[in-house]
Amino acid sequence: MTDELSKRYGELLAGAYDCVDRIVRNAYFSLGHNPGGFRVWWRRLHNDSEEHLDNTHLMRMAGRFSRRVRGFAKTHGIPVIDCGRGERKHRIAEEYLATHTVGAGVFLILVARAAATVWEVKRSASGVIGNLAPEDGLRQPLLACTSWTPTGAT
Repeated sequence: MTDELSKRYGELLAGAYDCVDRIVRNAYFSLGHNPGGFRVWWRRLHNDSEEHLDNTHLMRMAGRFSRRVRGFAKTHGIPVIDCGRGERKHRIAEEYLATHTVGAGVFLILVARAAATVWEVKRSASGVIGNLAPEDGLRQPLLACTSWTPTGAT
């Protein structure tokens, strides 16, 4: 019998599993790794417009996203842990699970600083985007620890 996860996401899953109760999701956002792809993503998000594609709006978007994730976590009683450099995130989750009972869904959000490409928007004097330049730096990606119970699992 195929479970609901396999039915819905089967073509996206690699490998097999047997009675998993936790899932680790790794995502690769291909549009975000080159200037053209990033502009396509932005236009899809903003009704085919680049009017507000600038550094200020990008920083605001990142800040809003972070605040919304933290607000969601607070509303739903999900702990958010800011991790230090070199901390083993899976061990933090294991220690949490050893002392807490969790249901299906996100049970923990870990925040850690990591190297990531950030786009700097450079416009001409007339306001036309002249260049999207990648900048390397430390950003705060989120790791959502999720518990999932397959249908029919005991």
